[in-house]
Amino acid sequence: MLRRLFTPRWIALLVVLVVAMAAMGVAGLWQLNVAKDRGVNQEVAKAPTKPVVPITTLIKPHQEFPGVESSRRVTATGTYEPDKQFLVADRRLDGKTGYWVVTPMIEQSTGARLVILRGFVTDPAQATKPTATRVSVVGSLAPGESPSTGTYPAGQLGSIDLSRLLNEWDGDLYNAFLFAISEQPNATDHSITRVPPPPPNPGHGFRFVNLMYAFQWWAFAIFAAYVFWRMLRDEVYGPPARRGTVRPTDNGSTAPSEETHV
Repeated sequence: MLRRLFTPRWIALLVVLVVAMAAMGVAGLWQLNVAKDRGVNQEVAKAPTKPVVPITTLIKPHQEFPGVESSRRVTATGTYEPDKQFLVADRRLDGKTGYWVVTPMIEQSTGARLVILRGFVTDPAQATKPTATRVSVVGSLAPGESPSTGTYPAGQLGSIDLSRLLNEWDGDLYNAFLFAISEQPNATDHSITRVPPPPPNPGHGFRFVNLMYAFQWWAFAIFAAYVFWRMLRDEVYGPPARRGTVRPTDNGSTAPSEETHV
């Protein structure tokens, strides 16, 4: 049977089989990833409704951002560093263009810096700095933003790029920032408007139908391999109904067909 397999016709069919099986395997993996992504989206959509917890229960300084906890409400207590406050330019709120007011906090339980988005202003002069007193913040957890490529005046950046801040500041830094919702005591002037946390992606949740689609594609790939093997076997030994009958040999004589299945 191997001698027949290595003929031009069967080599071509084998190539077609391999390409088809590879395509069906990739399709199955894609469906599996869709099922997983929907599961993650479901957890993200639930995050804002989960109980408010201390930030240290979700993430520690330098740890990877917990994606499924994006938009989760957390509390953080510490002391603002007004001398390190900066503005993020080209932001919009309620149809107005302005700046995000961002101030780092020394979080008391770890001594690491936590970036707090305190609010929005339309004029840099409105971005009053808080006093360096102890404050407790309730905020929405968010991952750092992508680096910006623009050039900005001193005290301004184009994004909350945590990797850049880590290089500029000494000490530990949380790999996350907070959209401040409230402070106790209130350390933010009335001229600074709170920025509402962005709504999470609602997603569709984990759907078993996508998992079944994945298994279906993989079953098709296995079935295609089986059909190929059956076609090759039938060409070499004949259909099942003809096995055991006389078949021609290579020298023109006849011989009984083989009964053994390969």
